[in-house]
Amino acid sequence: MRYPGKPAPFFFLLLSLLLPLNLAAVPDLEMSRVPSLFSAIRVSSSLDFCGEKTPLDESDVKERLERELLVSLGNPHQVVLWIKRAGRYFPHIEEVLKKNGLPDDLKYIAVAESALLPHIGSPKHAVGFWQFIESTGLSYDLRIDGFIDERRNIFTSTRAATRYLEKLYADFGSWTLAAAAYNMGENGLKSRIETQKTKNYYHLYLPLETQRYLFRILSIKLILSDPERYGFYFTDGDRYSPLSFDRVLVKVNSFLPLQLIAEASSTYLKKIKDLNPEIRGYELPRGSYSILIPKGAGEKFLARLAPLVAKYKPKRRARTYVVKHGDNLSGIAKKHGVKVSDLKRWNQKLGKARHIYPGQRLVVRK
Repeated sequence: MRYPGKPAPFFFLLLSLLLPLNLAAVPDLEMSRVPSLFSAIRVSSSLDFCGEKTPLDESDVKERLERELLVSLGNPHQVVLWIKRAGRYFPHIEEVLKKNGLPDDLKYIAVAESALLPHIGSPKHAVGFWQFIESTGLSYDLRIDGFIDERRNIFTSTRAATRYLEKLYADFGSWTLAAAAYNMGENGLKSRIETQKTKNYYHLYLPLETQRYLFRILSIKLILSDPERYGFYFTDGDRYSPLSFDRVLVKVNSFLPLQLIAEASSTYLKKIKDLNPEIRGYELPRGSYSILIPKGAGEKFLARLAPLVAKYKPKRRARTYVVKHGDNLSGIAKKHGVKVSDLKRWNQKLGKARHIYPGQRLVVRK
């Protein structure tokens, strides 16, 4: 989770709040409808997160919320992209939350974590829509290796995130604490609760990022729930359309270039990469894959793919190397004129493993 840097200068912040974006979409604009700096951050009604009331009668809580609102509104270009991307991804997230009986407010965590960008990463090596670190992602059944990183897949990562958040809620008994634990980790939060003898998120002294975290989510909720109040006027056509695709099952016997999938889908490589951000590189190793292709391309897709695969001649031949006593990845890579990173990419089970063992079989492509 990363927060914006320095807020925009006060003049530009004030201007962004006084002038709504997309004025052309607002017929006969009345200046009385445009929020002032102070009215924009005034939360007159009650506020809650997942049905848990935010104690705005506490001056400290009110100040922390106002700060995050100002920081968010100080970057209007980012807010516009939040609103637009929400049109693409929120329908699926909302469907999963509803199906699992979880609060709709949890969708705002994805915005706070990644701005709804699949490839975004953090200094702590968290990746994807819900910013899973590798160990947590693996523990929630996400595939993460040299070929596939399901943290970047909105469908698999959202299922994993809902399971994780549900587990955190069971552990801590409140959604505010579940969100805090999602940000800073379960053990760290449990330790602070025990030391400080309170389970009230708003009264806990936590790392600065986690102190701000829920207020960041609340500010996103306020803005995205009522963008016009904050000067963002959108028509339905301004938002990005929900994802539209056909899903096909592709069985790969050796290595399959994504370019062939694109050709069989009557589209281009970038479209396949955009629809399947979890795929690293430009080919798939042996296995079965659920692949998204453009809407309407699914009919007879496999019939179009089969002759392309039959004609395909790999540029590099794959062979199997059996690890011997005394071998290491660097030595094997040097022996075959490849990089260690290539070995790890071709052999998904290696992951970040530092050790190999005699008798282990490695794929080497030349």
